Amino acid sequence: MTPINAVIISEQKETFLILKKFEEENSMIMKIVGDTNCVKEAAVLIKEKKPDVILLDIVLENNLFFEILERLEFLIPKLVFISAHKDYAIKAFKHDAVDFLLKPIDFNALIIAVYKVIKRRAMELSYQNQKVNNIIINTANQTNDYVAVASLEKIELIPMAEIIFCKADGKYTVFMLSNGSSIMSSRNLGEYSTILDSNYFFRIHHSYIINLRHIVKISKKDGYFCELSNGVILPVAKRRQDDFNKFIKLKE
Repeated sequence: MTPINAVIISEQKETFLILKKFEEENSMIMKIVGDTNCVKEAAVLIKEKKPDVILLDIVLENNLFFEILERLEFLIPKLVFISAHKDYAIKAFKHDAVDFLLKPIDFNALIIAVYKVIKRRAMELSYQNQKVNNIIINTANQTNDYVAVASLEKIELIPMAEIIFCKADGKYTVFMLSNGSSIMSSRNLGEYSTILDSNYFFRIHHSYIINLRHIVKISKKDGYFCELSNGVILPVAKRRQDDFNKFIKLKE
């Protein structure tokens, strides 16, 4: 089992020490990737670490913390509230907390809370993967101007005309876009080679698919190379050169 990543937000050092001890004894299920005692610092920490769960032990006088979470550009972490006040549980569950732990913290209760996070996260990922597969299948069966780019955190619909090229990154695919940004997908390059518009996209290399509309120049000196609109130069694999020539001629 891969341990879930946790961020601790607590004004109480005792809480951090207890949670740290829990982590040491239960490293198979939880790993602490950061901690802070300040809500504003927490915003930066959460964006940087992208935790699975936030263990929260502070007095929240307003909704600033929850507003910060809603502005995140990735999957919102699960919340486990920790407090010495029973009445705080109402606020916790109002904000969709996975669990509420009453102080003093009991390790058995904490283990149950962590497994609740693991279970909910697994259910959400399973549901999202099902939706992603449906979108990709539907996209493959339709002729349109967009492609669904799926990561573990979200699904984005990208105009194909804005894709300069795609590159393989292990089992992932990175989309390089005309606005200078890049998007990483949890799908491999081979899957996208069957989805992208075959009138404009060509796999020049095991690691690259390029968009014909963004080719600026083709060099044939010491091999085939394509210079693209963002200045990147990519090689055409030798075994793909004949097919690439045919592809270019069909579009001239």
